[in-house]
This record gives sequence, C-alpha cells and structure tokens, in this order.
Amino acid sequence: MDNLLSIVTFLPALAALILMVFLRGDDEAANRNAKWLSLIATSATFVISLFILFQFDPQNTSFQMVEEGEWLLGLQYKMGVDGISVLFVMLTTFMMPLVIAASWEVTHRVKEYMVAFLLLETLMLGVFMALDLVLFYLFFEAGLIPMFLIIGIWGGANRIYASFKFFLYTFLGSVLMLVAMVGMFADAGTTDIEQLMLHQFGSETFSILGVQIVGGLQTLLFLAFFASFAVKMPMWPVHTWLPDAHVQAPTAGSVVLAAILLKMGGYGFLRFSLPMFPVGADVLTPLVLWMSVIAIVYTSLVALVQEDMKKLIAYSSVAHMGYVTMGIFAGNQQGIDGAIFQMISHGFISGALFLCVGVIYDRMHTREIDAYGGLVNRMPAYALIFMLFTMANVGLPGTSGFIGEFLTLVGIFQVNTWVALIATSGVILSAAYALWLYRRVVMGDLIKESLKTITDMSRRERAIFAPLVIATILFGVYPAPILDTIGPSVEALVSNYQTALAEAPSRLIQVAASH
Repeated sequence: MDNLLSIVTFLPALAALILMVFLRGDDEAANRNAKWLSLIATSATFVISLFILFQFDPQNTSFQMVEEGEWLLGLQYKMGVDGISVLFVMLTTFMMPLVIAASWEVTHRVKEYMVAFLLLETLMLGVFMALDLVLFYLFFEAGLIPMFLIIGIWGGANRIYASFKFFLYTFLGSVLMLVAMVGMFADAGTTDIEQLMLHQFGSETFSILGVQIVGGLQTLLFLAFFASFAVKMPMWPVHTWLPDAHVQAPTAGSVVLAAILLKMGGYGFLRFSLPMFPVGADVLTPLVLWMSVIAIVYTSLVALVQEDMKKLIAYSSVAHMGYVTMGIFAGNQQGIDGAIFQMISHGFISGALFLCVGVIYDRMHTREIDAYGGLVNRMPAYALIFMLFTMANVGLPGTSGFIGEFLTLVGIFQVNTWVALIATSGVILSAAYALWLYRRVVMGDLIKESLKTITDMSRRERAIFAPLVIATILFGVYPAPILDTIGPSVEALVSNYQTALAEAPSRLIQVAASH
C-alpha cells in the first residue's frame, strides 16, 4: 500500500474534519454520532497500522516505508519508521480506540472533545514518523494545543491553572530545542534526520566566558534538546506539571498523557540525543543517571503520602520514567532494550490504572483514597482488574512491568553499580505505595454507606480493559515480539554510539596537538 504512513497519520485528522464540517447540533443523537465516528476512525487507524507492522522487517536497521516530497514553502515532507519508532506508532493506534471508548460518559461539548482527541492522535503519530527536523518540531509542538484544550475545557475544578502550567513548562523547554535545530541546520546544511545522524557535529572543547565546554558544540546541542525532552518525560526536577495535569485532566486525557505523550521524551533521546550528539551525551551521562535515580526514589516517597489516587499514580509515572532515562543513558543493549520495553509496557499499565480510577470516579465523583474501602465486596471484577495492574506496576514477574525494569537494571549495573543499587530500592518503594493504595481502596469491610449501592464494571468497561489485560500478561510471559522488533535497531544505535565515542578522544587529542 503506497503512502501507508501518511494514511495512518492523517486518517484521524480527516475524521476530525468531517466531525467539524458535517456534524451539526448538540443534542443526544449528534453526541452519539460524534462518539461512534471517532471510535470507528481510531479503530480503522489501528487496523491499517497493523499493515505497517506486517510490512516491517526488523532485520533492516535503516528507515523503512519512507515517504518524501515537498510541502509548504519548499519544506521537506519525509516520513519513515525503524525498529525504535514502529512500536510507538503501534502503541498510539492501539490505545486511542480504548481512550475514545472510555469517553462515552462525556456529555459536555462532545463534538469538540472528540475533535481534540482525533487531532491529538494525528500529531502524536507524526512525532514518531517524522524524518525531517522541521516536520518533527511542528508535530511535537502542535500536540500541546489539543492537550491544553482537553485539560482546560473538560478538566477538574483547577483545570485552568493545570493547563497553563502544562503548556508553559513544555513550550519553554522546546524553545531551546528550536534554537538548537537552527544551529544544526547551519552546521550540517540539512534538516533531514537520516543525514543528520551521519553528520559529525563538533566535539572539540572550547571556552565561553571563561567556562570550558567539554564536548563542544555537541554538549550545547545535547543540553538544548535535553531541556525539551526532560520536561516531556518528565524528569526530576521539572516534573511538577505532571501531577497537576493528571489530577485535573479528564480520565481519557490522563490515559493519553501517561500512555503516549510522556513517551515522546524518551523517543527524542533515542532519535536525537544518542545518535546525533554522542560526545555530549557521554559528557552529561553521570548527571542524567543521578537525576534518574533521584526521580525514582524521591517521587516514590512522595507517592506514599498522596491522598488523591490520580496524584499517586502520576508520581508513580515519574518514578517509572526514571528507569527509562537510566536505561537509555546506560548506552548498552540491555539498558536501551529495557527502556523501550518499559515505555511500551508503561503505556498499557499506567493507562489501565488511570482507567481504573475513572471507573470509580464516574460512580462516586471523588478521587480521595479515604472515600473508598471494601470495594471488593461490591465490585469483584473491578477488584481483580485493579489488582492485576497494581501488581504489573510493581513489576511482578509474569507481567510486562517486570521485563522493562529488570533489563534497565541489568544494563545500568554494567555502567554504575551505585546507581543500580539505589535504583533497585525503587522496586521496593513502588510495592509499598501501590499495595497501600490497593489495600485502602479495595480491601477490608464495606463500611461507608455511600458505597453500598456501587455497581461493578459494565460490559463496555470490561471490553476496554480486555486488550490491556491481554497485552500486559502476553508481553510479560512472552516478550520476544517486542525485543525481536527493537533488537537490531538498538544494536545498530549502540554500535554507532560506542564507535563515535571511541573516535572522539583521538579527534580531541589531534585538535589539542595542532594548537
């Protein structure tokens, strides 16, 4: 199929356009039609995206199914996937129909709500497929707008504060990335990501205002991209926007934020930071590793004292993203394999946990942990589902949560045993806060009068969780489909990274000698 990547990317946007132009009115029938059209469009996008997976050859480490051409003002339009990006495309198309199905209870401005999510899907897919700097930046930044509106219009009581905080944090981080992209174009003469990965940016140490910049231009470019991707992940200490955004966002917004949007930061590190600025990455790796460890321990401790379920799961997400950055900057096969696996797995697990909160929030309209207790007596199916994803979040062997954490720890142990030792304590802390949450919400006697008429999950809710349950258990028991897909591309990335580092010292010595 020609232009398969473009079809998958822009099909949700086409559905959004149809909704805006042809769907009139705000009555119940119009709202129902908006929901069904959105569900059909996202489901069709997932089905068509399967052809990308079927055509993809994991042994080929170059970009595949590449589409190129010119668009506005002579800018290059170039899309493609490799072993690192193809699974993020699949994660996005897999999660979006579930997100739409989870939005069936929305009654306020339904058409606009669905348009925002459909446009967001197009922009997220574009980030993972773009092979041109300008195109990547446009998709990366434009994704802020629908999410800003989703939080700001359909969010909780403090939604305006949360939406502006989300927008300003992520936008300000990306301004530095834009400056770096201009510098990259000036140095390399191209915005083509494939060519930029082959271009050697300067790594000779120089001085600015008396300060020695070890790693030269590469370090500066790395820092500029790091500012954007670290906020997006988010890494400690620029993580504070995330709990507010999660708490105020509607359930579907929280799912998209946790399952897909956070992964853009990790993807950016793998697509830009390591392959394009290897010397800069190597210079700053100790800083990133210790920031990751602090994130794991600190946010796990913060999660332990939360009274709001969404806030607890949000801090848990920051801790789990700490494992991701740690694995990426281990710079070896196990670490990067583990980081990518952790991101895919976290998409299923964290998305499911936010859906679990949404199930009881729809019934009781509160996220306070103290408002619940003894739900197992009235909601046995819910208790079982919640338990599975709680244990997966902890990293129980047999669930996908275990594979990613284990591989990242194996990878980092080869690089820094102290970092590995402290990071491992995060496994214990995650068990503490996750089981503490589960015990207080689900276990015990049903004492509160308000809970005595609560109903178990509906057929629609069970259908939403079914694919997530299957994915979490399947990839926990049989991780080969993911590891085999990413393996050759990760091996090529690690090989190129280590070769670049091996050549860098000789270049630096030659430059020093010439002076």
